[in-house]
Amino acid sequence: MSESVRHHIVIGNGIAGSSAAATLRSLEPDSDITIVTLSSLLFYNRYDLPQLFQGRTDWRDFLVFPPDYYRDNRINVRRNSRVAGIDTLKRTVALVHQEELHYDSLLVATGGRGHIPAELVEYQPLMHGFSTFEQAMRVAAALPDGGHVVLLGCDMIGLDLARTLVACGYRVTLIADEHCFWPHQVEAEERPQFLAALSSLGVEVVEGAASAVAEGAKGLPGRKVTLRDGGEVMGDVVMPFFGLVPSIEFIAGGAVDIERGLLVSPQLKTTDERIWAAGDVCQIWSKEDNRYCFFHGWKNVRAMGELAARNMTGGNDAFTTTQDENLRIDKDGRLSSPLWEYN
Repeated sequence: MSESVRHHIVIGNGIAGSSAAATLRSLEPDSDITIVTLSSLLFYNRYDLPQLFQGRTDWRDFLVFPPDYYRDNRINVRRNSRVAGIDTLKRTVALVHQEELHYDSLLVATGGRGHIPAELVEYQPLMHGFSTFEQAMRVAAALPDGGHVVLLGCDMIGLDLARTLVACGYRVTLIADEHCFWPHQVEAEERPQFLAALSSLGVEVVEGAASAVAEGAKGLPGRKVTLRDGGEVMGDVVMPFFGLVPSIEFIAGGAVDIERGLLVSPQLKTTDERIWAAGDVCQIWSKEDNRYCFFHGWKNVRAMGELAARNMTGGNDAFTTTQDENLRIDKDGRLSSPLWEYN
């Protein structure tokens, strides 16, 4: 790396981080750009993961850019790399294997991980996640043909998966608690019609909340979910979808201000002048609401990555969402969410 050019580090290779890296390269052809990611794979769109159940199982088919793209655009991707911490005084990113990377500007775009309510944490080994390609492949391997999936929650990512599973011939039962339809804000009087729309898709809806998950007895399906009211639901696979929490475990010691996520200005700058954040990891100040707000959805996250890159290279643009936040039922009686629009 040359000492005469700026070095931009992007932590995270999802939609926000990858969009930022592409924009940085277009704006600064001579800069050094490094993406640091915990993933073993290059950038893929995790919203495409339900396609695994439609027979698309080759990981190479999920890549948004071919490997040559990163070489040709001189974007260095450090895969399988876990960040241990950030030193804002030395302007370094420390990796767990003791290596330190120096930055001139830093973008945190680590996204969010699946939230698990406290009462269910101990049962996590009995549930299947769906945040990565590897997790999705494990679900596909564990689920028999025409098998039964029990979804807990269930946020819009889970509901997107549910409609694909039903279309592919699987049985789906949804345990609908207060997290259902997250991050949409659904009024109590609207909830019945949205649940009815799910039922019309072929999803079995059980209103309630899970209190425990156990292995099924011999000769029965592999998992048993116990509800708070004492009811039970059996299935082959149990999957939690309780929304996302920002992945910021590596940021500690007051490096930047944090509430639930990284607090950023409308320009996506943190309280450190050289650090920006974009995507599900950050809360953006809203003057209109007089508070910091999360903005979810593929369109928002991609726009944040591009905006952060422009501001990291001298811009001063403010983020404005163009994402519709309303959950609807379309003219055919089907559930319709703008958060499912990612093409």
